[in-house]
Amino acid sequence: MTVNQLVDPNDPALRSWVESANDPAGDFPIQNLPYGTLDGGVAVRIGAKALRLRDALDADLLVRKLTDNEDFQYAAHTAWLNGIAELEPEQQSMLRRNLAHLFAAGSPAKAKVERLLIDAESPTDEPPFVVGDYTDFYASLHHATNVGSMFRPNNPLLPNWKHVPIGYHGRASSIVASGTGIVRPHGQTVSSDDGPPAFGPSKLLDYELEVGFFVGRGNQLGATIPIAEAWSHIFGFCLVNDWSARDIQKWEYQPLGPFLAKNFATTVSPWVVTREALEPFLVAGPPRSADDPKVLAYLDDPNGRNVDITLEVLVSSAAMRDKGLAPTLVSRGSFRDMFWTPAQMLAHHASNGCPMMIGDLLASGTVSGTTKESRGCLLERTWRGTEPIALGDGTERKFLQDGDEVVMRGWCERAGYPRIGFGECRGIVLPARA
Repeated sequence: MTVNQLVDPNDPALRSWVESANDPAGDFPIQNLPYGTLDGGVAVRIGAKALRLRDALDADLLVRKLTDNEDFQYAAHTAWLNGIAELEPEQQSMLRRNLAHLFAAGSPAKAKVERLLIDAESPTDEPPFVVGDYTDFYASLHHATNVGSMFRPNNPLLPNWKHVPIGYHGRASSIVASGTGIVRPHGQTVSSDDGPPAFGPSKLLDYELEVGFFVGRGNQLGATIPIAEAWSHIFGFCLVNDWSARDIQKWEYQPLGPFLAKNFATTVSPWVVTREALEPFLVAGPPRSADDPKVLAYLDDPNGRNVDITLEVLVSSAAMRDKGLAPTLVSRGSFRDMFWTPAQMLAHHASNGCPMMIGDLLASGTVSGTTKESRGCLLERTWRGTEPIALGDGTERKFLQDGDEVVMRGWCERAGYPRIGFGECRGIVLPARA
């Protein structure tokens, strides 16, 4: 097999001999081919199956331009995606085309590949990247306005918000894989705005529906990432649940912002959808009104694009799962509604010379839209608990209770193209520890 024989994985007409990859309602067609870590190795997903790259390399299924490359040999035998993200863009594209060739209907390699496939639903207890740094943004205009109006009715949106992508540095050590139990955190809370505080388990535990992206190419200390190049510095995207303790947050966030209310756990989905796979689903960046301030030059993206990702959150109680009841759909929104784009977030982050590293995770902040149903957290969805939502077992929720499971899903759709999905981002709330 030569490089010239490789197929284009973004060809919408391409089909796979892996039958589960051809399900029109599935997340992982041959046009997706996301990466994750499975059974201690880097793997690519196709339908309900996965192929470890080290197995493909050892079985001589890859083109020589990859197998003869020492960087790729190392990346294929590691347990995380950092090595794959470190490859040159041309090598990453070649690998994706090579994998599509192996999985394409009529592939002469079918018999060899089929023997190497493993179940992609096997649980993994590690995030897909070794994350050195994690930054969470606040990029949804609707979320920022909703939250601001709750606490500052006369001034919901602070004057800097439309000028600068607001973010905070999170805690990389508490990023966990989908399916990890989330222990209810302790912290200081108050019964009145002026205190005094008490220390104990959070009573107002919340989720935040977010989209995350991993840095694939960084910059040196003191250098920047120009806005026109920022998209090419992104390796791929995942779903993020940035768990939040609202009562702890209310007391501690002034004057320096989020701290213990946020850093106890952040869940990421296991499969990273590459930048290339999302190219057919790029849309224009958010429109700005005549009253909005002009974007400063370093954030003025000539490409001006976002990703059209439909997102939803489902919640189930322990009783619902015991009875076999389906989880309750709580919200559905779209990432295309974000005010700041991924490229703008990344370019701004590096604009002061902050060095971005391969595997760094940047998250969008809560994704919310214009309707109640599109609000991406319970703080908004229940309007600070004044409008509780009903679950399928007849109980109500203002905030999360012990035993509740939060499931986040996301996918891209476009006429004439197979659906590209992200899988699920799951977490069950566990009781606070003594």
